[in-house]
Amino acid sequence: MAIRQELRKTIKETCLHDKHLLQQALMVSFGGFDMPLLYQSAGIAPEHTAVREHVGLFDVSHMGEVTVRGKDAERYVNHIFTNDVTAMPTGKILYGMMCYENGGTVDDLLVYKLGEQDFFLVINAANIDKDWAWMQEHAAGFDIELKNESETYGQIAVQGPESEHIVETVLGLECSDLVFYTCKTFGDVILSRTGYTGEDGFEIYASHDYIRECWDKLIAAKVQPCGLGCRDTLRFEVGLPLYGNELSEEISPVMAGLTLFVKFDKPEFIGKEALAKQKTEGVARKLVGIELHDKAIPRHGYPVLNMEGETIGEVTTGYHTLSTDKSVCMALIDTQYAVLGTDVQIQIRKKVFPGTVVKKQFYNKSYKK
Repeated sequence: MAIRQELRKTIKETCLHDKHLLQQALMVSFGGFDMPLLYQSAGIAPEHTAVREHVGLFDVSHMGEVTVRGKDAERYVNHIFTNDVTAMPTGKILYGMMCYENGGTVDDLLVYKLGEQDFFLVINAANIDKDWAWMQEHAAGFDIELKNESETYGQIAVQGPESEHIVETVLGLECSDLVFYTCKTFGDVILSRTGYTGEDGFEIYASHDYIRECWDKLIAAKVQPCGLGCRDTLRFEVGLPLYGNELSEEISPVMAGLTLFVKFDKPEFIGKEALAKQKTEGVARKLVGIELHDKAIPRHGYPVLNMEGETIGEVTTGYHTLSTDKSVCMALIDTQYAVLGTDVQIQIRKKVFPGTVVKKQFYNKSYKK
């Protein structure tokens, strides 16, 4: 009993933890936090459908936030980030990666430009400590104030085709002027038109108290709370990567097919030389989509085989999709097989199921451009 209590102390709780318990959420450990997997009054499928067709509410307060301010803020962020922030107007957001010198991925993240010398970085929950140490390590020689504000901010995501109406009418935040990957501030509140679902939506960063108030208003307005289960099915269907699955210290942005977010024309950034070499000379493995010919479900770590039965890679994420009713997966496989239309096989327990290499996006995104 004492051991269980000690383990419990090591798991963090978001500012909305008690709200999830009130909603009868099934809680799981994720990224060091006790998070809702699903709400038992609905379940993954209804939550997923709510976001695709109406609107859903997510607690994403487990995500990390780092602020970079000062004279060299832009130069520092450009040094550690694969994308290029030099031409960003205030209110713009960019997606990209932080990489090691060898091209491996430290993390994927969002960079918000809140002012000429004011950047707001959003990092993955499981990587907060690692990322923070890495950012500090590479801050020498830059005139900046670098702060880890992960415990200061709470965050919710309102996602789905009805999200704009809900944010404006229920929360009273004017957002119709925002397009995809832009943001605005209301005092200490940051509102962005972003998300991780493939649908139109918004993310709100603010104090714990304000986020709790927003949650209560949205629940009172009958917005469906959604857990990590459908967050994963939604992001997977539109081909969005999850760190630890489609990106890692061993999986570079080039291997993951994310070179769109790597700006090789920048003078320098950490990992540029290694990534440029990978792009020029090629990589041993690439991330692909695979569609199975029946309804077997491929899971993370399952072997991918060629038609001769030889192992050529492994599944990174797989589901029987709720939006398209197909058994599909993303997989990291030997480059020679990473051609659209290539026949492969996936070993699921003791059986082998045939499939075909397809595009990684299994469902069309619906963003406000």
